[in-house]
Amino acid sequence: MTHTHDQAMNYVYQQVLQRLLSFFSRAERTALQLMIQRLVVAAGGMERIGDYKVLAVQSGTRDSCYTLALLRAAQLSIAGRAPATFQLRVATLRSNWASVTALENIHRSCSALFLYDDPRVEMLMVDNREVLPFNHLAPISDAGRESNRLNLLMVGHRRDSNGPLDLWDEGYLTTGEFYGQIARWDRGVDAMISSETPRQQKQFLEGLNRAAVKAGLKASLPPETGFEELFSRLDEMGGDYYREFYPQGAQAAWRPAERFEACRRTTFIDIHDMLVSNLEERWPLLTDFLRFQPEELAVQLSDNEYVSLTICAHLRGLQSGFVQGRSYETGVAEYVQRTLVLMRRKQMPERFCEQVMEKLGNPAAAADQRALASSEAQKSLGLSESQLVCLLFAPFVDNGASLERFLRQCHPGMLVALPDLHRAMQGKPAPEQVLQWMVDVSGLPVSLIATLYRMGPVAAAEVPGVEEDPAVSHAMMPDIDTDGSVPVERSTGR
Repeated sequence: MTHTHDQAMNYVYQQVLQRLLSFFSRAERTALQLMIQRLVVAAGGMERIGDYKVLAVQSGTRDSCYTLALLRAAQLSIAGRAPATFQLRVATLRSNWASVTALENIHRSCSALFLYDDPRVEMLMVDNREVLPFNHLAPISDAGRESNRLNLLMVGHRRDSNGPLDLWDEGYLTTGEFYGQIARWDRGVDAMISSETPRQQKQFLEGLNRAAVKAGLKASLPPETGFEELFSRLDEMGGDYYREFYPQGAQAAWRPAERFEACRRTTFIDIHDMLVSNLEERWPLLTDFLRFQPEELAVQLSDNEYVSLTICAHLRGLQSGFVQGRSYETGVAEYVQRTLVLMRRKQMPERFCEQVMEKLGNPAAAADQRALASSEAQKSLGLSESQLVCLLFAPFVDNGASLERFLRQCHPGMLVALPDLHRAMQGKPAPEQVLQWMVDVSGLPVSLIATLYRMGPVAAAEVPGVEEDPAVSHAMMPDIDTDGSVPVERSTGR
C-alpha cells in the first residue's frame, strides 16, 4: 500500500513539475539548472543532497512566491533524476503588518506546488515566538498582536524627534530575530535561500543595524557583502533582541524550547542573479499557476514592507499638521507628489499613478481618506491617531526632553500636570488620572514609558554606515535604486 501510494504521489509531483516548467522561459530553464548545480555543490555532492535542508522565508509577496516556485522546481527536478532530493523548510512570520491577501497567496502557492503533506517539505509559521504548523486561516494570536504593537512603539520612540521618520524599524528587528531562530529550529537548516538584490540586502542590514541601536544593542560596522554577513550579525545580537526594553521573563520565550538547536550551521545561498525574466514575463506563472493575487499598489510601490502606502501618507499628514505647524492635507499632498514623480521616473503605467491619486490625492475626500487611514492604523497596528502623533514627537526619551513641546503642541491642558508626568516617569507616585492619560495617549504602560525615560534618542549619526537625509525616511518615502528606478518589493516582508 505504501509503495503504491509513493508511486502515485511521485507521479503527481512529476505532473506538477511538468506544468511548472511549461511556464518557464528558456532562460529560466537554464537558470533552474544553474540553481540545481549551486545547491548540489553547497550540499557536498549529489550523494549528500538528501540530507541537505534549505530554508525559504515565505511572506506572500510576488517575489517570495516566485522564488518558492523556482525552489520547488529544483527540488522536484532533482527528485526525478536522483534517489533523493533536498528538504525544504517554508517559514512565515506572523505579524501585525501581514495582510490577509498575503496569507492567502502563501496558501494558494503552496497548494499549487503540492507542498502540503509532502514529507520533504516543512510548512511552518511563527506567532509570538512560537513555532507552529502553517495555517493561513488562523489569525495572529492576541499575545502576538500585543507584543508586535509594544515592540513597534518601544523601538519607534527611540528616534530623534527631529530626525527621519523611521518609525517601523521594529519590523527589521523582529524579522532578523525570526531568521536567526527558525534557522536552528528542529535540527536546523543548512542554507537560507534569498533572491533579494544586493541593494535590498544592504537596505535590510542597515535597517536591522538602525533598529538594533534603538533597542539598546551594540552597533555593527556597515555591511560589505550583503546577507553573507547576516547570521554572524544575528549571533552578535544575542537571543532576545528586545531584552533592554522589558524585565526578564516579561516577553514570551522561543518555544517549544527543547526543539531549538544550541548551534546553528546555516549558510546563505544567493540566487538573485538567477531571476532572469522581467516582471511582466513572470505574471503567467504567478497568476495562472500559483493563483497569486497582487495588491496592485503594494506590488508597484512597496516603499517599506512593514507599513502600507496609506499609513505612510497618513503619517506624513500628521507630521505636517502637528509637528511642522502646517496642515494635514499639505503633508499628504507632498507625499503623493513625490510618489508620483518616482513612479513616472520609473515609467510605470499611468493607471497606477491614477490609483495613487484616487486613493490619496483627492482634496475633496481628504477627511474621508484620513478617517480610513486612521482606521487602518488602528486595525493593523493597534494604534490610534493620538498615539501615532505621540510617536512622532517621541516625548518620553532623554528624561522627557521633548515632553513640554509635545504638550504645548497637542495637549496644552496637560501642561499643569508636567511635574506629575515627570514624577510618574521616574517611578514616583502620581495621580491616577495622570497615569491613565499617559497610557491612553501613548499606547504604552507607565512602566515602559519609564524605561524610555531612562534611555536616550538615537540619531542617524550614531548608526555606523547609515547616512540620513532628515527630509527623507526609509519607512515613509519610496526609495530610489542606483539605476534610478523605484524598488518595487522586498521578499521578506509584508
